[in-house]
Amino acid sequence: MSALPNQLNDIIEHYGPHLAFSEGVRLATDAEPDKVVKTHCCFCGQQCGIQLKVKDNVVIGFEPRVDYPFNKGMLCPKGVKRYLQGAHPDRLITALRRDPASPGGFSSMPYDEAIARTAAEIERIQATYGNDAMGVLSGASLTTEKAYLMGKFARVALKTPFIDYNGRLCMVSAGAGNKKAFGVDRAANPWSDILGAEVVWISGSNVAECAPITTNYVWQARENGAKIIVVDPRITPIARTCDLFLPIKPGRDIALFNGILHLMIENDWLDHDFINNWTVGFDAAAEHVKEWTPRKTAEVTGITERAIRQAAEWWGKAKTSFLMHARGIEHHSHGVQNVLGAINIVLASGRIGRENCGYGTITGQGNGQGGREHGQKCDQLPGMRDISNPEHRAHIAGIWGIDEKEMPQAGVDAYEIFRKIDRGEIKGLLSICFNPKVSLPDNNFVARMLDKLEFYVAIDFFLNESAYHADIVLPGSLHEEDEGIVTQIEGRVIKINKAVDPPGDAKQDWRIIQDIARAMGRERGFTFNEPREILDELRVASKGGIADYYGITYEKIERQNGVFWPCYNEEHHGTPRLFEPGSWNPIAKGAGPFYFPDGKARINVAPYTPPAEDVDEEYPIMLTTGRVISQFLSGTQTRRIGPLVEQYPEPRIEMHPRLAEKLGIENGDWATAESRRGVITLRAQVVTTIRPDTIFIPYHWAGAKSANQLTISAQDPISKIPEYKVCAVRVRRAAGAPDWANEQGELAGQTHRPNLVG
Repeated sequence: MSALPNQLNDIIEHYGPHLAFSEGVRLATDAEPDKVVKTHCCFCGQQCGIQLKVKDNVVIGFEPRVDYPFNKGMLCPKGVKRYLQGAHPDRLITALRRDPASPGGFSSMPYDEAIARTAAEIERIQATYGNDAMGVLSGASLTTEKAYLMGKFARVALKTPFIDYNGRLCMVSAGAGNKKAFGVDRAANPWSDILGAEVVWISGSNVAECAPITTNYVWQARENGAKIIVVDPRITPIARTCDLFLPIKPGRDIALFNGILHLMIENDWLDHDFINNWTVGFDAAAEHVKEWTPRKTAEVTGITERAIRQAAEWWGKAKTSFLMHARGIEHHSHGVQNVLGAINIVLASGRIGRENCGYGTITGQGNGQGGREHGQKCDQLPGMRDISNPEHRAHIAGIWGIDEKEMPQAGVDAYEIFRKIDRGEIKGLLSICFNPKVSLPDNNFVARMLDKLEFYVAIDFFLNESAYHADIVLPGSLHEEDEGIVTQIEGRVIKINKAVDPPGDAKQDWRIIQDIARAMGRERGFTFNEPREILDELRVASKGGIADYYGITYEKIERQNGVFWPCYNEEHHGTPRLFEPGSWNPIAKGAGPFYFPDGKARINVAPYTPPAEDVDEEYPIMLTTGRVISQFLSGTQTRRIGPLVEQYPEPRIEMHPRLAEKLGIENGDWATAESRRGVITLRAQVVTTIRPDTIFIPYHWAGAKSANQLTISAQDPISKIPEYKVCAVRVRRAAGAPDWANEQGELAGQTHRPNLVG
């Protein structure tokens, strides 16, 4: 993507001597900063502490924070280089209008004119087709204040039920499973509890590449004597140092968990007191897993009986343990069942709610936790309240100053919004911090739907691939250009501090939303002057809810280096570890530690179902997708940071030598993978660290390099998360290089010129 010429000139003039353009923007290192601002990384859910060095309103460097207790001065490659995006020539510093006659298909326009056009189009669509004809897609990398504001904006200003967010692609299976089992959706433990665990079980998480600082916690546990069990179709970096690796077939995780529970029962590796006193449903689950003998479990999962028995023995006999999982078990059409199966072996062991015993879901996006707690999820209101609950609706309506009857009911998930566009039910769309054209499965369909809209406005700081379909693009703010709170991987609420002002006409996202509301004459409730005011309203709105933030203030966060929710009042210090004996919550009210009226956790029957699309003669190979360490999500940011691109310039098709030999493919050859939805040609990467029946493609790239051309839009019936982690494909050796490689002037062999601007 090339920046508009006038924007590039404006940036060079604005940032002046601090920039040096060579293979992308690289900032000067010899300048002394005017100030150093303590804040956090903008990428994954770990939210590591950093300090940004600022000179003349430009971030010129960084330092890791040694005083922040989570990362203690450590950072991954993305964290080290994240500051380089700030002065990138692609940065949006003016509003844009679609203009086919202009370079890049857009031309600049005055910000106020863009806001007026956006407001007029929204009003036209809603006057013509009804309020429900507008949809909103929001993001889980927004601060919690912005996430709260987006939910309020959709339901109060637009009066539409159709808002959802890109956390739909990340944590919703974990959240749904946690709520079914525990009554609350949050990691149960601080990561410090990993250090004293005798066994650490990691399912479906490439920890070393996707959450590198968490790797240090696992390694420290190993140094303390812990056994590490890793379950994955690939021997990921964390698996190379584990004690037991279980190479599972994609989509068979629930079968494994049922088989482990079967062996725990057979050998009486159970905490009967805990099961009897603090759980409901064990007998039904025990009856269900009787059929999951080691032999059957091995046949379904592709793991040997011996390895299954070893895993069950280590887990069952341990006195302390910690189980964690991520998208590898969640990105499935039965992801919630996978999560429930994992929780079942935790509850049957009784090892939760006490020191060094726990369970955690590894959050993917920067505010994946906080972003789903306070109202931008289609069925949820602030405080993790249920939008269909009359009492919950009345509480929030009172905070918002509207009649409860005016509040829309639950909407639909993000992918269903595109199906509604296809059916002509949604005519207009506003997106913020979301790149659905790259992120959603079967993304050729998504692109067609973006073009079908009568009006599409995108808010972002770069012109992402989806925004190329927009009628209006509004220039939003980077992480360091605003302040607010986010909730990281452990459930710790932390503070993002403003380091610089947005350049040019770029605005903080919450200001843009309020400007749209004002231009429509719907500014009531949207007159906040700063994020602190939004947080103050959010605190009151969340009070008494499951996700109670009432006692969390900016000052307390700074004083305590973060506050774990729930935090009920300003004297309360927060709740680092959930489910401790005698703990209080607003649902059980002292009856027990879990968030149900009786205070007891639920052990759920978790039936096995195969993937929505399994292999057959026509498509005999399984595809699974995931991340690489130097890239993040749809790549909107990381594909613009030169050193990160150099580390992993292009996606590859990773395959086992046996499969490669069968197909006549050698390492570095061009190979084509084809599903029933799309085709992709990439270089083959032949490795011994993947199952011979499976290929892997990272999903951070767009266009002809996008893995989501192949993936299936099948969804979990409960969480509505798409099945990114398994679909059926066929693979062949390609006749030659694809068009995209020829267009970017690829060098011979496996050397690629970095695609610095995506």
